[in-house]
Amino acid sequence: MATLQLNNIVKDFGGTQVIKGVDLEVKDREFVVFVGPSGCGKSTLLRMIAGLESTSDGDILIDGQRINDVGPAERGLAMVFQSYALYPHMTVEDNMGFSLKLAGVSKEERRQKVLEAARTLQLEPLLDRKPKALSGGQRQRVAIGRAIVRNPSIFLFDEPLSNLDAALRVQMRIELARLHDELDATMIYVTHDQIEAMTMADKIVVLQGGVVEQIGSPMELYHHPRNRFVAGFIGSPKMNFMTVEVVDRRGEGVTVRLPGGGVCNVPVGSNHLDVGKNLVLGIRPEHLVLDDQGPLVGVVQVIERLGGSTALYVQMEETEVIALTDGNTAHQVRDKARFGFASSRAHLFGADGLALPSLQRHPLADIYRKDNRTHTETSNY
Repeated sequence: MATLQLNNIVKDFGGTQVIKGVDLEVKDREFVVFVGPSGCGKSTLLRMIAGLESTSDGDILIDGQRINDVGPAERGLAMVFQSYALYPHMTVEDNMGFSLKLAGVSKEERRQKVLEAARTLQLEPLLDRKPKALSGGQRQRVAIGRAIVRNPSIFLFDEPLSNLDAALRVQMRIELARLHDELDATMIYVTHDQIEAMTMADKIVVLQGGVVEQIGSPMELYHHPRNRFVAGFIGSPKMNFMTVEVVDRRGEGVTVRLPGGGVCNVPVGSNHLDVGKNLVLGIRPEHLVLDDQGPLVGVVQVIERLGGSTALYVQMEETEVIALTDGNTAHQVRDKARFGFASSRAHLFGADGLALPSLQRHPLADIYRKDNRTHTETSNY
């Protein structure tokens, strides 16, 4: 496969800078996901890698070779788009082999490559069908097969599952993860869906406004978000935030006063913090626990029963929080509820939105999968 390196990549559109100096290294056989809200620049960045958009500044290197001035067809990449873009008058086999035909590959070799890809994607029984006779998931697999037959150095995916229904998206996520393992390929995948990012990626690149907010493994971003934006974007339901006041910073961590008057000592660095200063405490819904003696109290406003779990939307003074509780909880709307949480699960953010450094490293934070072995990676931040 191949490695990819981006050095200070910038993109201007009509005087507006939409990509603002992105640096990134993609290692051989990594599955890297670009994630962020609409308009953050993730698809533009992917199109620059593919050669479909020019760079305003910076260098793109594949296996150490600068490719800024190399055309899309000569970069050795294959891209799968959100739309399937299949030729309706061609069979599955012809669609998958069309790029090879244009490249002058012999009919016998084309068929062999198509059959190998079809076997990998479980498309062999469908080779004689036309796109109108396929389901959405099958059409997307054909589009992926069209990329596989080219034997690219890097696969690029631009929100390929967005047009599928919820059940098919789950199925295709599993198939893409399996495909990455079978092909032993380098893949770069763009999505706005953080669940797709968490479940498939070796490494996630979180973007906002053309800027990389954080790069790391899924568990690194989940347990140690660099700032409030990443903390709120990664995780479903999203992290709860509440304003707290510093009451003590002696010893290990920072003691803060919670809404309702309770106190909690959070194990984070406390340099340059003054007593009385306001911070923002973050706690994930799954880390809030119903506790009759808990320091957080509020009134249940909405209940979402999901079967194995129940989401409680609770009003605590001026703050609404979500608690993910046991599916059999007896709480009803307008009930008063108390919650506790392990202080090691809490995060503190300053006025600038940056997280205060944790004094405890979660054991899973640096682990990601690759080659069915355990690897570790240190975040860039």
